[in-house]
Amino acid sequence: MESNKVSPPSTTIGKLSRTISRTSSGGGSGSIILNKYQLGRLLGRGSFAKVYYGRSLEDQNNVAVKVIDKNSSIDGGLMEEFLIREVSAMRRLNHHPNILKLHEVMATKSKIYLVMELAPGGELFSKLQQRGRFSETVGRGYFHQLISALHFCHQNGVTHRDIKPQNLLLDQNGNLKISDFGLSALPEQLKNGLLHTACGTPAYTAPEVVYRKGYDGAKADAWSCGVILYIFLVGSLPYDDSNLPIMYRAIHKRAYDMPDWVSKPARNIIYRLLDPNPSTRLSIEELMKLSWFKKSEKGIKKPEEICNVFPEKGCKNYLSRMNAFDIISMSSGLNLSGLFEVGLSKKEIRFTSSAQVVDIEERVVKVGGELGYKVERGKAGGLGLVKGGSLILIVEILEVAQELWLVEMKVMDERRTIEFQESQWEELKVGLGDIALAWYNEYDCS
Repeated sequence: MESNKVSPPSTTIGKLSRTISRTSSGGGSGSIILNKYQLGRLLGRGSFAKVYYGRSLEDQNNVAVKVIDKNSSIDGGLMEEFLIREVSAMRRLNHHPNILKLHEVMATKSKIYLVMELAPGGELFSKLQQRGRFSETVGRGYFHQLISALHFCHQNGVTHRDIKPQNLLLDQNGNLKISDFGLSALPEQLKNGLLHTACGTPAYTAPEVVYRKGYDGAKADAWSCGVILYIFLVGSLPYDDSNLPIMYRAIHKRAYDMPDWVSKPARNIIYRLLDPNPSTRLSIEELMKLSWFKKSEKGIKKPEEICNVFPEKGCKNYLSRMNAFDIISMSSGLNLSGLFEVGLSKKEIRFTSSAQVVDIEERVVKVGGELGYKVERGKAGGLGLVKGGSLILIVEILEVAQELWLVEMKVMDERRTIEFQESQWEELKVGLGDIALAWYNEYDCS
C-alpha cells in the first residue's frame, strides 16, 4: 500500500466560497450549488440532513444530493461522526451494483453536500406496503441482492448495523440499493474483534447488540436479514412490541407466527437467521450456499466478479487497515476539508492522528521543549507552549471519530505570528510528523 500521507487541502474551501454567488441558502428548488449541481424537489429528510433531487450541470445526469447544515442544532461531534462514517463506508463499497454510489463530497463554510446516485424507484418499503407482501420468487430476488451487497460489505470490513426496508432503495430498473451507512462500523472500531456500540432500530436489531458485551457485526447483520426475509414473505414484523422487555422475551423463545404459505426451505432459513444465539446463527456465507438462495443467482454479479472488474476497489481486505481520512485522501472527488478549515488562518494549523492522546501530548511536550518552550496544561484542558512568561501557542486535542483525533494548534501571541509562519510551523511539523496522518492549513506544509 502506498504512503498514508495526506495532501493538504490548501485553499479549496476559500475558492469554493467565492463560487456560490448563485447558490441559495443551501437547499431548495432551483438553487445551484458550487456551479455544478442544480437542486430540485425535496426527496426526504433525516436527523441532520435533507436530500434533494439534483441535476449535474456538466453532463445533465440526475443525482441525489444530501445537504448537511454544519450549524444544525444537532450535536456537531455526533453529526461529524455519522458523516465521516458514512463517507468512509460508501467510498469502500462504491462498486457494488446493489449499494448506493457516492459520486462526490463538497463543502462550504456552512454546508456539506454528498452527491449520490439517484434511486428513482424510491424505498422498497413503499412497494412492500402497496403489495402487502412479496411472492417467494420476488422476495427471494430482492433478498439475494441484499445478501450479495452485505457479503461485499463484510469482505471489505464494513458492517451496516441498520438494515431495514426504509434503507433499501430501488433504481430505475427495480434493482435493490442499500443506503444510509451513518450507523455502519469500520474495522478500526473493533475491540478484541468485536463491536460494542448499541445502535439500530429495535425491531430489526440482533438481541446481542443491546447487551453491550461485544458482538460480531456480520452476525448482527445476518439477524436483520432474517427479519427482512420474514417481512418480504409474510408482510409484517416477526417481533413488534412497544414494550421492549416483552419483545426480547419473545425473541429468545423464537415466538413468532409463520403463515402456511411460506415454503419449508424459506421457513428454515428464517428460523436459522433469527437464532438469538449468534454463535449458532446462520452466517451470510453459509446462507449463500443453500439451494433455496441459489435459485435467483442468475444475472447477479457476485463480489468476486466485482473484484475482477475493479481489483483496486472491491477485493477482500482492501483498505482494511485504513481510517476515514486515509480513504478521503485517496478519493479524487472527495473533499471534506470544510469540516476542519472553517476560520483557519496563518496563525493556526491542524492535523489528524490515530495515536493515543497520551502519546500525542508527550510528543508535544518533547517537541515544544526542544524548541525552547515550557509546556503547561490549561485549566480548561489543552496544552500551552509558554516562553518568557507569555502563552505563545495553545494545543487542543479533539475526538472526531473512534480512535481518530483532530489536533489544533493556534498562535495566541500576535507578535509571534511571523515567527511561526516562517520557521516554527515547519519545525513543529517535523517533530510531530510520524504521529500525524494529515495536515490541514492555509499554506503548504507537505
